[in-house]
Amino acid sequence: MQITGAQLFVKALKEEQVDTLFAYPGGQAIDLFNALYGEKDIEVILPRHEQALVHAADGYARSTGKVGVCLVTSGPGATNLVTGIATANYDSVPLVCFTGQVATSLIGNDAFQEVDIVGITRSICKYAVTVRNRDELATVIKKAFYIARTGKPGVVVVDLPKDIQQQKGSDEYPEQVEIRGYKPKTSVHIGQIKKAVDLLNKAKKPVFLIGGGVNIAHANQEMTKLAELTGIPVITTIMGKGAIPTDHELYVGNIGIHGSFAANSAISNCDVLFSIGTRFNDRITGKIEEFASNATIIHIDIDSASISRNIAVDIPIVADAKNAIEALLKKASPLKIDGWREQIIEWKKNYPITMHQDGLTPQRIIQSINQVFDDAVITTDVGQNQLWTTQYLEIGENKQLLTSGGLGTMGYGFPAGIGAKLGNPEKDVVVVSGDGGMQMNIQEMATAVVYELPMTICILNNGYLGNVRQWQEMFFDKRYSCTCLRYRRSCESACSTPGAECPVYTPDFVKLAESYGAKGIRVTKPEEIEGALLEAKNNKKVPTIIEFIIEREANVMPMVPPGNSLSDMILESGDTE
Repeated sequence: MQITGAQLFVKALKEEQVDTLFAYPGGQAIDLFNALYGEKDIEVILPRHEQALVHAADGYARSTGKVGVCLVTSGPGATNLVTGIATANYDSVPLVCFTGQVATSLIGNDAFQEVDIVGITRSICKYAVTVRNRDELATVIKKAFYIARTGKPGVVVVDLPKDIQQQKGSDEYPEQVEIRGYKPKTSVHIGQIKKAVDLLNKAKKPVFLIGGGVNIAHANQEMTKLAELTGIPVITTIMGKGAIPTDHELYVGNIGIHGSFAANSAISNCDVLFSIGTRFNDRITGKIEEFASNATIIHIDIDSASISRNIAVDIPIVADAKNAIEALLKKASPLKIDGWREQIIEWKKNYPITMHQDGLTPQRIIQSINQVFDDAVITTDVGQNQLWTTQYLEIGENKQLLTSGGLGTMGYGFPAGIGAKLGNPEKDVVVVSGDGGMQMNIQEMATAVVYELPMTICILNNGYLGNVRQWQEMFFDKRYSCTCLRYRRSCESACSTPGAECPVYTPDFVKLAESYGAKGIRVTKPEEIEGALLEAKNNKKVPTIIEFIIEREANVMPMVPPGNSLSDMILESGDTE
């Protein structure tokens, strides 16, 4: 049977079991939208901006384990995806992004709304391709989904010229594809596993360092069993948090520049570092020359290019995290390291992460979220709000954390929460954002309202771009350059003393929520936190914004200053050592 390329596109989505498509129309994609018109098996979600669209697809994918799919037009529609593509690809999120394109005869002629989106995105996605032959359309789409979800997951961009959408051809869609040169490795080299176990058996001070790869592989239960079997303490990156329950006795905390004293000290003093599913980026290593300098390092990762790229390892194991952990469970045994565990427990007891200030603190807010929401997806934006959340949020079997780790994208949290709610309608979804990041995609309040998504959006409002302001306070003599969001042109150009005389904040988030048809609540006292969260949780009709007015110069502590090793931590604001 002969059908158009646009009709084949819709059939392909159905064959790939796509039930939710995040899409924004335009001239070079209008044939695709025409083919989708009235389609009952695929819900087409219309956000209010393409960047929010791709973040929503990202949140949908992370929270469901499915491939996220989005569709936009050419030119600005395609370029508006770029930040979201990089965000998802850095964090190994499976997305397939379809972009409209001018007809093949016009490509390269500077036609209206023509951009080389394949060239633009090639370095920030897993694969990008322009379909130039209608006969290849089905195979290209099949390959796109296969590449996105297999091996190390990532983003695939498929550019669809207008004439390819309109041309008729076969309606056949392949059941499977073979791609020469692309053979993702998931099996485990048993010899390397044996070497790793032999090394562990001799260790006196071993630790597991777990990254996002374990969560991506859905190996949380297996990782918990491995920790319990061996008795080895578990440290996570921000992306790895939740790999084992955060209330587990073997869980130490997060590593990195805002990691816990116990976690960073354990890494600095261990003799065997067993890492699974992390890239060892600079946010977790500190000064590379001094990172785990006394340890023999084992590294499991599905991407061979990630092994020994930043930190040289002694035993490399290229494998899927879940398969590797299952292989370890068959060979590992309990270790006699009671003294080492006791040392870590003492560090946790003596140096807990806590905010000593009175009043409405982020710690109290996040801890109240822990108490009120026991079955939820929590998304964060980027900045201080993200760091406080990853410090204080408790994650167990029924909770999941979504955050932008590799790229650190402001504006991610709210649309990602929308995608998560669409993918998990039965779960509570809580967005934690700063006042700056919230305004980057605030227009998506309309999306949340029109799609009837009861979500809880917690804005930690300190009137600053807080993370940069903290650096300016600590390392730039409080020169608060372009970080005050209460600034007016009539203000002093050099002001580093926030006070009662500061202009009123813009916008009024409560009124803004109400203008969209959502609910708005403002919290200024700690005793109001729980009531506001419960009110938002019980509001099943529309999204609820809770604006928490927090202390303007609250800092995220502890902190490793730039260029220092993990053992050189500032534990409290004002510390000099």
